[in-house]
Amino acid sequence: MRRRSPQEKKRLSYAKDRRNDYGENDKGSRKNIRRSKRAPHRANRHRVNQVLEAAVGAVDEGAEEEVERRLLVKRPKSWEKSPDAPLGEIVQYTLRRRMTLETGDPKRDAARLERVRRRTRQSVG
Repeated sequence: MRRRSPQEKKRLSYAKDRRNDYGENDKGSRKNIRRSKRAPHRANRHRVNQVLEAAVGAVDEGAEEEVERRLLVKRPKSWEKSPDAPLGEIVQYTLRRRMTLETGDPKRDAARLERVRRRTRQSVG
């Protein structure tokens, strides 16, 4: 394996490193992903149990069909993970936002933004 120059390392970092972009602490994902998977499953089980409790008792074909219909009417809840964004995109967004809010030196921020764009555009080995 060959040595990489600092410039190449920076380019790879902008392309390959990922950052959380949905407003959550990155360490919170450890618990929140599990919690987010758990919540819809629990809600689905709760709904099914409530519907099935209404059908307890003697076997009645009408009640059976009604329970089946009620279960199929509503689509089960679900949840999907969203991927983190590449570091280069996050840095560009931050610099653009800083420029629109005019919190820093506009010339310096524009130069930084152009530098990041140049580094993220170059091909990654």
